[in-house]
Amino acid sequence: MLRGPCTINFWADDLEAAKDWYVELLGIDPYFERPGGGLPAAYYEFRIGDHQTELGLIDSAYAPQDATAGPGGAVIHWHVDDVRAALDRLLAMGAKPYTPLTEYGEGFVTASVIDPFGNVLGVMFNQHYLDTLAR
Repeated sequence: MLRGPCTINFWADDLEAAKDWYVELLGIDPYFERPGGGLPAAYYEFRIGDHQTELGLIDSAYAPQDATAGPGGAVIHWHVDDVRAALDRLLAMGAKPYTPLTEYGEGFVTASVIDPFGNVLGVMFNQHYLDTLAR
């Protein structure tokens, strides 16, 4: 039934600042903007990672009620090659700690932060992810 993440949406009160922050973090510009055409943006979308998963940034004005009341809900962990380095970079860019770097054994290491816009962003090293990708 669940075949993998398709689009992950983050809310931001200051959409332009969020876009700029993620451009710096990801090293790429969003490939899609809505509404575009010279009108103020309400949504930006990036394609990132090994499977080109979509990361959407949405103006908080369009959020469901209480969606931006605080961090919580599911944590999406993005695979990274070095969790410590990724965590250090995120914190240096103004993210706040959410869950500490934790080693679970057998090749699993995780950490998560709250980005400057109140969204939880997880990073993870997972050997099984790399093994599956190699197949």
